[in-house]
Amino acid sequence: MISKDTFNSASTNVELSCIPEDTTGLERIMLAAQGDLQRLMSSFFARPIFIELVYANGSPRLKPASPEHPITQSRQVHLVCASRIVCTATSNVTITHPDFERIFLDDKFPIGQTFRKMLRHPQFTLLDAQAQVVGGKRELRRTYTLETDGFLCEILEVFPDRDMFVRGEAWLTENKLELENSCTVESQDVKPWWLPVSKGNTLSWGFACSYGLEPSPLVYYHDIWFVSLYLLLLYLI
Repeated sequence: MISKDTFNSASTNVELSCIPEDTTGLERIMLAAQGDLQRLMSSFFARPIFIELVYANGSPRLKPASPEHPITQSRQVHLVCASRIVCTATSNVTITHPDFERIFLDDKFPIGQTFRKMLRHPQFTLLDAQAQVVGGKRELRRTYTLETDGFLCEILEVFPDRDMFVRGEAWLTENKLELENSCTVESQDVKPWWLPVSKGNTLSWGFACSYGLEPSPLVYYHDIWFVSLYLLLLYLI
């Protein structure tokens, strides 16, 4: 156990040992979250945090959950804010009480909300915390357990980029800006080969004014047609 949470009538003390030396204060708060990570990240980003299920594989539900007949589930979810993944959580859940079975499996509440719905404060044990570089991004991860009577969760959480805790809103929106800039470049006024000139650059009689741009073959056919029509009108007159 690398976390210790103690309190008395006069003080509260949270100790985290064996965590990366460069861990910031905000990161320590996230590492010490006890089933309320989604709530904390929503407070930090000032935006809602959504849960997107990646997969959920459970054991057969032949009987109501009980210590004699536990129900298990392995699952992975993404915590998403402003269309960006801020955390990936992979969990192994053991259910031994029918109320937790109903809320978690039937009503489909996420883990943290399940504890809140049941008005339970889980016992939190931080097992591991690491920092590493993956794909050029500074990644932070933690492994921990949340436990109360009838509900045990072993969870691995991965924060894909520690810069999110430094840059906040700017980190959330940078990908969106990059995508918008990319779309702007791709949607510049590139004319098809058959379009002779831009709007407003056509002279009378249909002769194209391309201002130095090489006209397409259709320009010449267009001009020849008008010249022929003009000569025919002169002949008829």
